[in-house]
Amino acid sequence: MTVLRWLLPALVPALLLLVVVFFSDRRREPWPLVAATFALGTLFAFAAFFLQDKAAAWTGLDLRAQHAGNQGALLFVFAFVAPVREAAKVAAMWPAFRSRWFDEPLDGVVYSAAAALGFAAFENARMLQAHPTGGIWFARAALALPAHVFFAAAWGYALGRVKRAKKPGPLFPAAWLVATLSHGLYAHLVHGRGSGALLGTLPLLLAMGGIAAFGARDLKRRGDRASRQSILLDRPSIDMSAPPSLRTVREAMNRQGQPLSLRWVFFGALVNFGAMLVGLAVAVAFARYASVDFSVVDERDISTAAPAAILGAGVLAAFPLSGFLIAKASSLPSLLEPALATALALGLTLALLGLAAPLALVFALAFSPIAFGLACAGAYVGRPT
Repeated sequence: MTVLRWLLPALVPALLLLVVVFFSDRRREPWPLVAATFALGTLFAFAAFFLQDKAAAWTGLDLRAQHAGNQGALLFVFAFVAPVREAAKVAAMWPAFRSRWFDEPLDGVVYSAAAALGFAAFENARMLQAHPTGGIWFARAALALPAHVFFAAAWGYALGRVKRAKKPGPLFPAAWLVATLSHGLYAHLVHGRGSGALLGTLPLLLAMGGIAAFGARDLKRRGDRASRQSILLDRPSIDMSAPPSLRTVREAMNRQGQPLSLRWVFFGALVNFGAMLVGLAVAVAFARYASVDFSVVDERDISTAAPAAILGAGVLAAFPLSGFLIAKASSLPSLLEPALATALALGLTLALLGLAAPLALVFALAFSPIAFGLACAGAYVGRPT
């Protein structure tokens, strides 16, 4: 019973999700190859954590900020832990990528998800064995499954794009780097800080999930069979009410022969700053009206995160409004100016937080993809038809 207490919660959810991945496609991949990829993900996870333990013992660094300090924990997770883990998942998926069964674009997501689930199963088993009690550890285990799948789907998308050549193209290193940076930020929030930091993973997972869904949909459109169903976004037909595809987003970003309007980029950045300040002020006013005490916030206690969530919601609500205003005021058909304005505002905000409040920088990084997406969504609604 002691073994089953940590083995079943780690293995059963991963296997169930693997079954969903396998049966989500009418033209299913060979189950022995999918199962072998899952097993290789588990095997390479063992190797990755072995190297991580050896590196921690040799350098004295640790994932946990309370042991290695903020700078030591961030250095360890971004320079070693995240790259080794994502490389391990790529190695587990590589035999399937080189096989003759890897013959459709969507296979990149299928096999990368299988490798990621095998990795997550080992990670959760290892974690729950060390901490057999405590609901917070089960919450961390539950977050690991979608996180690993979404991160792997980023570079799985790139490999799916080159299914015939069977050689990674220039998109793969960029996608792998995005997955590695996201994995490092996720690992720092989940394992490097207190339980209250778990809330910071939600916007990160939402953003990565959206990217994975758009990527899977794009691969589905590139597939050889129109009836093939996506793993992460099952849409047998596309209609006007469906979310825009990657091609639609690229077309919206296209300049269409018009020069870039720098004045709207810089003016839009000021609008973003002003909207953030207004959103923050509204959140503070609401908290004061509701008698919310900000001094009780403690990253080690997730139950005290409500005041910080109010501030975060107020700031995030400013981005779709600012994107809408910029698009309306500029009357430009492209989303490029609002997108660049938001990126500039976010970059300057992150730079200031890095100098003044490094701890807040970690949470701001987790929320940045959602803020950028909300601003682009607002601009998409506000641009002229």
